[in-house]
Amino acid sequence: MAPTTVVGSSSQLSPHPNVLLLVPLPLVASRPPTPPPSAGRSYHHGITPTPTHPALSKPNRKKGARSQSCCTRAHPPPHSSLRSVRSKQGTQPARVPMPALAAAAAAWALRAAVWACLAASAMLVAEAAYMGLASLVAAVALWRRPGRRYRWEPMPGGVGGDVEAGPAAAAEFPMVLVQIPMYNEREVYKLSISAACALTWPPDRIIIQVLDDSTDPIIKELVELECLDWASKKINIKYEVRNNRKGYKAGALKKGMEHIYAQQCDFVAIFDADFQPESDFLLKTIPFLVHNPKIALIQTRWEFVNYDVCLMTRIQKMSLDYHFKVEQESGSFVHSFFGFNGTAGVWRVSAINQSGGWKDRTTVEDMDLAVRASLNGWEFLYVGDIRVKSELPSTFQAYRHQQHRWTCGAANLFRKMAWEIITNKEVSIWKKHHLLYSFFFVRRVIAPLVTFLFYCVVIPLSAMVPGVSIPVWGLFYIPTAITCMNAIRNPGSLHLMPFWILFENVMSMHRMRAALSGLLETARANDWVVTEKVGDPAKDDLDVPLLEPVKPTECVERIYIPEILLALCLLICASYDLVLGSHKYYLYIYLQAFAFIVMGFGFVGTRTPCS
Repeated sequence: MAPTTVVGSSSQLSPHPNVLLLVPLPLVASRPPTPPPSAGRSYHHGITPTPTHPALSKPNRKKGARSQSCCTRAHPPPHSSLRSVRSKQGTQPARVPMPALAAAAAAWALRAAVWACLAASAMLVAEAAYMGLASLVAAVALWRRPGRRYRWEPMPGGVGGDVEAGPAAAAEFPMVLVQIPMYNEREVYKLSISAACALTWPPDRIIIQVLDDSTDPIIKELVELECLDWASKKINIKYEVRNNRKGYKAGALKKGMEHIYAQQCDFVAIFDADFQPESDFLLKTIPFLVHNPKIALIQTRWEFVNYDVCLMTRIQKMSLDYHFKVEQESGSFVHSFFGFNGTAGVWRVSAINQSGGWKDRTTVEDMDLAVRASLNGWEFLYVGDIRVKSELPSTFQAYRHQQHRWTCGAANLFRKMAWEIITNKEVSIWKKHHLLYSFFFVRRVIAPLVTFLFYCVVIPLSAMVPGVSIPVWGLFYIPTAITCMNAIRNPGSLHLMPFWILFENVMSMHRMRAALSGLLETARANDWVVTEKVGDPAKDDLDVPLLEPVKPTECVERIYIPEILLALCLLICASYDLVLGSHKYYLYIYLQAFAFIVMGFGFVGTRTPCS
């Protein structure tokens, strides 16, 4: 008799009330069974027993039933207990290993991230193409130049003429206030004050206002002495200080406008401490405001005196030139709107007052005022032919602080003003779309997020996850198109484009963090760090000994941990793709990792002069 096992379920009992069905163990031979005595009965499930394959039925369970016969292996009904049978027979249900499930989930999530980044990249390239086309039309269309779109007539005496011809001629000049906000600007305070005092305008129709928030008493005394020196030369200059720095730059500008003499002015020109306008700046800009009452702001272009100090300043010049030539030009040409750059511009005082004045709710008080004025129906004009000298941040730390302030403030302003733009009834739907989608969402939110996530996270990870591939149009064509559109407006810097790409990808990590901080309004959303100025680089180089040793603390401050950690991750991804992968992404990832290493150890920009 073959060894058997009893099936422990009442549904597998024999139709005979005193007989249990016994299932033989597998792979054990048994002799043909003898049919049960009740072979003529009908069986459940419609199965007729055979000599070699007896059927199973469901008789009533009887207490004390005993096994008195044996049978061959029977097939259990569909609803029988799998656990009891399969566990006895040594078989288990098919299970997917947890590592395989995790890999499949990671691949699915990465594929979703790839297509999300590709969609965002398509939005960026479409926006760049639109702005590039509009700026090119504005540049070649002579009939759309600022002097032809808007009325412009020279002030009495003409550009470069004698503005002191007489009281009658001087009376035709509007009152102009020139504001110079500064904070511990030891290196550059003389440059901005002297340039403002040299502006060509009737002396009794211009007021120079120096708004000094310096906390260093020595610097504060130097600035005050400089103002007294110019006052002794018959220059109408005012030196104003505050008891606190509430609101930072916005608070200083707002406080400056509260003085009685400031309220009597028609226009206000604003220059940061490192900006040096030409003497005919007001003669070229004020006529646009005088003869076009709908214009609230005249923005001019920045020019950089230290762009050739290092590779970082050259790359900054490329980015800012694109900003002015493309973004500002296209906004002025199509919508008569753009973001005020905070300096080198002239405002109509009545437009500032009507728009609610300066507000310190974000770190981009200039953009805040511009958006509010635009929602009130005011128009802006960008005049790229007028340029003002300024200074670029020459140290990596100063540049990081500047970019954090700009990016975080813009994203935070989008959070605060989105609903106000939607519900505004003064402007058209087209302008609302431009403000919400183009100006804020694509340029201030999508651009910093997708640049880092796609080029520094998604592409490296896709090299390590099987089954994830990136279309060639998203991996190559879109970045190439964006790069070419930038290069067209910067033909003299074409040889620097590879460095510009790698540098901007590294900076995208800081911009992404700043954008998220502004959108979520974290504790760092209102951090304000004044950009360090160097002044005259040649003079500074002479003042610093050539063999001066570098301080240990200075070496530590030049090491940036986030860049180094991300560089290690990129090296791992690139090495995996080189050895085990098949995407060939490692060529780009190695270059990007090298860029993170160089900037992580502070080998970019200039060293801050020793104090």
